[in-house]
Amino acid sequence: MERRAFLGGSAATLAGLAWGTDAGAVTPASPVMIEPVSRLTQGGWLRGKVAPGVRALSFAGKPLPFASDGSFIAAFDRDAAATASLIATLADGRTITRDLVVAPRVWQIEHINVARKPGGVTNEDYLRLRRAELARIGAARAMETSAQGWRQDFLRPAPGRFSGRFGSQRVYKGEPAAYHSGLDIAGGAGTTYLAPADGVVILAAADKPFSLEGHLLMLDHGMGLNSAFLHSSALLVKEGDRVARGDPLGRIGSTGRATGPHLHWSVKWRDSRIDPLLLITPA
Repeated sequence: MERRAFLGGSAATLAGLAWGTDAGAVTPASPVMIEPVSRLTQGGWLRGKVAPGVRALSFAGKPLPFASDGSFIAAFDRDAAATASLIATLADGRTITRDLVVAPRVWQIEHINVARKPGGVTNEDYLRLRRAELARIGAARAMETSAQGWRQDFLRPAPGRFSGRFGSQRVYKGEPAAYHSGLDIAGGAGTTYLAPADGVVILAAADKPFSLEGHLLMLDHGMGLNSAFLHSSALLVKEGDRVARGDPLGRIGSTGRATGPHLHWSVKWRDSRIDPLLLITPA
């Protein structure tokens, strides 16, 4: 039997556990199990499976859907609290809670002893344009597809050194700027980047680059998990396309607000931002 881990403060693996075939055969100790490759840390994620007889599941106070085979995915934001609760509701109405311990991370914080400069353009024409761009991004993230990439191990989408790390942040005289929301890969201008997992293209700004993101591509992996690829010089897919893990998506560029050619890859699950490095690095 596949080795899995009980939900709890640690991720100790088991030699095996039989749930049984009876839909009601769920013991109080084992309604939900998580895969040992899960990353229970800030910016991390978990995949798991509910046992037969579990009627509903919630995570951090919100309903958590699971597939017909009981599989699910969830994630922890960069600034996630020290614990998060999974609550399983059984067929007989009982609820069983498991509190997960979320390991803290040490982020790359740079303290700068100068005042933060006002950023961005504030004229009404730009704000109108930006609101429209953000509306498109929000609508794309709200789309639900049948993509199954969330079940897969993720590929690194492009070669090159990591020129920007998830979670890094500058603090100007005590005032924190926004943290870096993705992983920057300096793969070279024109380098083709690939789909890290199966998905559906939910946004492709091919004709007109976005003001900040440039030629933006967004890919839905299913179950609330999606990737965004920024600053492309060209896109090789269009909205609605289904892509497989390893398929070409676009070429690295410096469109939008970028100081040089690189791929900015960000990943979100619902409203939580994930460190992409934790998706491609073994636990």
